[in-house]
Amino acid sequence: MTFRVWAPAASRVRVRTQGAEHEMTAGGGGWWFSDVPAPPGADYAFLLGEDGTALPDPRSSWQPQGVHGPSRVYDHAAFPWTDQSWTGRALPGAVIYELHIGTFTPGGTFDSAIDRLDHLVDLGVTFVEVLPVNSFDGTDGWGYDGVLWGAVHEPYGGPDGFKRFVDACHARGLAVVLDVVYNHLGPSGAYLDRFGPYFAGQNDWGPGLNLDGEGSDEVRRYVLDNALGWLRDFHVDALRLDAVHALSDRRATHLLEELAVATESLSAAVRRPLTLIAESDLNDPRLVTAREGGGYGLQAQWCDDLHHALHVALSGETSGYYADFGAPGALATTLRQAFFHAGTWSSFRERTHGRPVDRSRLPGHRFLIYLQNHDQIGNRATGDRLSASVSPGRLACGAAIVFCSPYTPMIFMGEEWAASTPWQFFASFPDPELAEAVRTGRRREFARHGWGEAEVPDPMDPATVERSQLDWSEPGRAGHREVLELYRALIALRRSRPELSDPWLDRFAVRSQGSCLVLDRGPLRLVCNFGPDGADLGEPAGSVVLSWGGATAGHVPPDTFVLIDTAG
Repeated sequence: MTFRVWAPAASRVRVRTQGAEHEMTAGGGGWWFSDVPAPPGADYAFLLGEDGTALPDPRSSWQPQGVHGPSRVYDHAAFPWTDQSWTGRALPGAVIYELHIGTFTPGGTFDSAIDRLDHLVDLGVTFVEVLPVNSFDGTDGWGYDGVLWGAVHEPYGGPDGFKRFVDACHARGLAVVLDVVYNHLGPSGAYLDRFGPYFAGQNDWGPGLNLDGEGSDEVRRYVLDNALGWLRDFHVDALRLDAVHALSDRRATHLLEELAVATESLSAAVRRPLTLIAESDLNDPRLVTAREGGGYGLQAQWCDDLHHALHVALSGETSGYYADFGAPGALATTLRQAFFHAGTWSSFRERTHGRPVDRSRLPGHRFLIYLQNHDQIGNRATGDRLSASVSPGRLACGAAIVFCSPYTPMIFMGEEWAASTPWQFFASFPDPELAEAVRTGRRREFARHGWGEAEVPDPMDPATVERSQLDWSEPGRAGHREVLELYRALIALRRSRPELSDPWLDRFAVRSQGSCLVLDRGPLRLVCNFGPDGADLGEPAGSVVLSWGGATAGHVPPDTFVLIDTAG
């Protein structure tokens, strides 16, 4: 096979494989090549300079010995796919389920996750979003400290394991979203800078990529090829792009737009929809505006403003970035326009923030709405879910708003049955100094917010991972079973009543009425009571489609909701 690696400043490059070292030949643009007999399964590594250390391939597809070990030759064409009839899914009308492979099941592997996919089908989910599966140092972690972006984490099952998972999802009609991280690299095993000018500065999480400086053409190509590889070689249907606001790119054509163009071309070639979903803190609708309209052309973005407004309404918590969302009418305002901060003052940032969404042009399905996600749970000191502090009635109201809104709903694993298990921050770096630095940093961070050190779980303790695993006996228990039945009913309604999946924001009405929040979706009216007293709606108009906690068409007790068909 032909080994190739980009190392523009190297004076000499060798490839070591099957017990021998082979000289590589310099080609154009800083690339080095060598034709060496190496079958699939052969280990290899690159040596830079005269006395270079053996390093894994930056474009490795397989790292069975971890991020510091040699790469292994992998043949993508050898996998026996069975999804030839899969035509994909478009995002409009979708219901997304976010999960972490390592804690979704006690087994913590792709194969054990496959055993639970029928639960998602029964729930009504259409897209499964998987937290990052790229290689990171250690066995357990969230996946956001990856350093070899094209190699699947071996403890989960490696590249074949991930392909089995995707294939099994497609067999059940489930599309797969993969979370990818291009804004930084993790603290252990990030060898890219030894090969070339990959890095440019630091952000809050680690070294950032050189996207616009000298040598950045090949760095950008590295990102594009990685993204397209997941979509093409692993048959993934969508990518969730982590924290794109941390991508530093001053070029006239932003990397995100370049990725959107390349993805659209690949979509035409493979003849199935391919979707890009950004996580962005910018509140900038240009990300999800079509390129014809002057935007970047991404299909959707996470919308934390919608989460924050819902979280405050349900929990009453107004510290930190939740402060502005405690304003009167904040929930109705945010539901109406997607962004609460839309060129308005943000007290958390101490400046104006965001830009308005054109409600007549941008459909709601381009914004994801959720009560919980991995960040909003896991980045709390104890990883506590909403169900740990919010009544079942309030949770039910929140779920009703999510699934009756014009936005794309997303569920975090276990939310659908009000899981009692937390989801905490964890890692497993083998380097004791790095492990202690992460442990100490985590405790100091929360100490500034009034938490005692003993209250913050040790991220390096295997017990932290075990606590974060879902308890699959809960869905059948009282108190959890009823919440699961509600989620199934809400998703089924969203699928059966086109008014609920209608994405057009200018046809969506929401208002505060006393202690109640009222959503009008055509003839359907959702009334949620967040106040301490019951709310009388007057003469019943129409028929009850769904209710919770004893609410009727004429009366809604506290922490209950009713969905009424005013035409029926």
